[in-house]
Amino acid sequence: MTHHPAPLPGGMTLPLAQGLAAHGDRAALITPDGTLSYRELAQRVADTALRLGPHRRLVLLPGANTVEALVVHLAAMSAGHPVLLVPGDHPEAVEALTAAYDPDVVVRPADGPWILDERRTVSAHTLHPDLALLLSTSGSTGSPKLVRLSYDNLQANAESIAAYLGIRETDRAATTLPLSYCYGLSVVHSHLLRGAGLILTGLSVADSCFWDLFRTARGSALAGVPYTFDLLDRVGFAGMDLPHLRYVTQAGGRLAPDKVARYADLGARRGWDLFVMYGQTEATARMAYLPPDLVAAHPGAIGVPVPGGAFRLEPVEDLPCADGSAGELVYTGRNVMLGYAHTPDDLALGRTTNELRTGDVARRTPEGLYEIVGRRSRFVKILGLRIDPQQIEASLERRGITALCTGDDEALTVAATGVPESDARRIRGLVTGACELPARAVRVHILADLPRLPTGKPDYRAVRELAARAVPDAPGAVGAKSGGEDLCGLYARVLDRTDVTEDSTFVGLGGDSLSYVEMSVNLEERLGHLPQDWHTTPIRALERSARPGRSRHRALETGVALRAAAIFCIVGSHISLFDIRGGAHLLLTVAGFNFARFHLTTAGRRRRVHHASRSIARIALPSMAWIAFALLISDDYTLTNLFLLHNALKPLDMGSGIHLWFIEALVYILIAVVALLALPAADRAERRFPYGLPLALVVLGLLTRYDLAGLPDRSHMTDAVTVFWLFALGWAASKSRTVVHRLIVTATAVLTVPGFFPGEPAREAFVVVGFTLLVWLPTLPGHERVNRVAGLVASSSMYIYLTHWQVYPLLDDFSEPLALLASLVFGIAYATAVTRLMRGRPLLPSLPALPALPLPRLPHLSRLVPAGVRGPGLGAPGRTGNGRDGGRGAATRRR
Repeated sequence: MTHHPAPLPGGMTLPLAQGLAAHGDRAALITPDGTLSYRELAQRVADTALRLGPHRRLVLLPGANTVEALVVHLAAMSAGHPVLLVPGDHPEAVEALTAAYDPDVVVRPADGPWILDERRTVSAHTLHPDLALLLSTSGSTGSPKLVRLSYDNLQANAESIAAYLGIRETDRAATTLPLSYCYGLSVVHSHLLRGAGLILTGLSVADSCFWDLFRTARGSALAGVPYTFDLLDRVGFAGMDLPHLRYVTQAGGRLAPDKVARYADLGARRGWDLFVMYGQTEATARMAYLPPDLVAAHPGAIGVPVPGGAFRLEPVEDLPCADGSAGELVYTGRNVMLGYAHTPDDLALGRTTNELRTGDVARRTPEGLYEIVGRRSRFVKILGLRIDPQQIEASLERRGITALCTGDDEALTVAATGVPESDARRIRGLVTGACELPARAVRVHILADLPRLPTGKPDYRAVRELAARAVPDAPGAVGAKSGGEDLCGLYARVLDRTDVTEDSTFVGLGGDSLSYVEMSVNLEERLGHLPQDWHTTPIRALERSARPGRSRHRALETGVALRAAAIFCIVGSHISLFDIRGGAHLLLTVAGFNFARFHLTTAGRRRRVHHASRSIARIALPSMAWIAFALLISDDYTLTNLFLLHNALKPLDMGSGIHLWFIEALVYILIAVVALLALPAADRAERRFPYGLPLALVVLGLLTRYDLAGLPDRSHMTDAVTVFWLFALGWAASKSRTVVHRLIVTATAVLTVPGFFPGEPAREAFVVVGFTLLVWLPTLPGHERVNRVAGLVASSSMYIYLTHWQVYPLLDDFSEPLALLASLVFGIAYATAVTRLMRGRPLLPSLPALPALPLPRLPHLSRLVPAGVRGPGLGAPGRTGNGRDGGRGAATRRR
């Protein structure tokens, strides 16, 4: 039985957090990793409450849609520790609020249970008994001005929401909004109150993995701000089959009435209700809702007060309303905050606010519904964030920038003067960093003079009109952009996506080991460096990490460098221009590294398997297409090659059919690995032991590497079974998170590679040195132009490998360097042509030229070649018979 600690001396607790165990074995949290019952959740909450100690302390918690963050939050609420909840993806806010409020405990994310950084055992602050939660007001992330909320505020708001939504214990709501946002937190509280399930995820509704999880979990509730509904339109929500969906809620800003009506009609046809709601952080979350049966007739209304709340209209001087029916909307109810906090001393205060003046001007319709008709102040609400333009102006002024700022429900418009045009990008970055808007919602205009009224006051109407007269300098806008392509635009182009936002990541958008080559080279040029975990870092954070400067000295990702160098050495060795072997076997480790890096994400099991299976097809199909063409023009291959079965059916045939052993082996390995991870038990094991599982597979693979499994005679160096250990070793390297992990995989390579190529120590050294670089050095020194060449060659490596067997014999008798160059260029051109055909585009306008500098950019191939391969780069086969590295052999070469 779960025993919660008694309320701590000098404080109260949140009843809904104390009562979790009462819901028994019902599903509380559904995640891609499994389901947590209420009983299990209650036990974890109780255990964490004990960790928080016997004295009330101020706990700073970075909010995230994870089990760990929610457990800490509920533990603090159940024991009586006030929580300062900040966005989990905003380290600057954590630093700013830590400095401003000196919390007693700072919670820090970790792979397992989150770390409680206990700065003191007894609070340094006087904490009022009612104080439960501190939240930033919408749009003021990192500001020292916080909303003080009581336990009664939170409980009352959850009860009110659960009542008017009619939440049932059988409901399951997805966490489409952050835990640190009052709207998102209210979804959590109201559903936990009723014993309903939470589909706990940080995925965007634009991610297909989200919908896989939602359907599997039998999701019944969705919550969204206006921007969420824009994303729903993009992903074809209207046509989705969601049989368990019962209601959709909208708040966080005004949704256009025509869109409200459209979604209400969609819900009526599909069997779910649309609740339009209105709220502010100062009222915990919700103050009004529009009953679903009134939405179609009154799509512009915010509705009626929530249960337990009331509105009145306060007259506003000089309000342009002839009949006097409009006024400032004032709200009263149990959910109205205690008051604001500006310094730690304010944490001792009790209630200083009894009613909430919203700042919105509203009117009451004859039907008794309230409608917002304007704003008393200059505050604007964009994408659910309330922004104070005056604060933005002051922030820019402190940086020496004179500007005017205003906005509407769609975007913030900034007019600046006294700076060059090129500063528009920098100003946008300052604004987005200050108010947490995505860059696409900030429009910057550089003017000779700021618009003024005859009185000399700022002309904000003229500033607003700038957005209608000119194309803004903001990502995602249609039209020209000053300052070149932004990072959102780069991601959209390379990954062929239209749903890119500043919260997107490369992996989250479906990036893989081919598109990452082009992306990494471009990012390194834009940022001046390449962060180690850039592929899982949100675009917003990458923009903040930019290092301005025009030096052409750059870093190049080690994986890209290895792929480019390997295919160069492969082709050159086959032509006999030089003799550097071992590329294919090294790049099998790169394939495993990239498979783990880009496929073994936090997505659900079915989604991961589907993505990886599709990637396998993207290796096999273009390979088979070229082989079919080669069958028509040469006698190099047979039908066993066409169906990628040569090595399986003729393992000891060392003729020209062995050319494509690498592709065959990689396809077989990927099929085996994906089949393994399709098993629920294996999927759970990989998530629980991300480093241990591949290391165990390395051990299993060594049985065949050392011929201890008693298999029939196979080609020692080209058979999928005997080279599998290298793929698994790369997988383990990708999941190495500590120095000890890296030492283990490095030592394994050093001990097991020698002897695999009898009598070829140089080849063994090539593999070991390359693998060691991959493990220990994320990047290598480079140069801007050299990196572009390497990126172009690496991203086309599979196509170069496929085609060079038929290209170089045409020229090697005439000039071996020319044969090498032609092989590279033809492979790049073939890659470009295939990519354009896959997208239905004409071929000729974009075929790349010879690799003279500067080089053209290769259109990304992420829709054709899969992860794990796309990249591994393709290397030369082992020396067999009299041939060189599986090449044509002495009897068949054209010399």
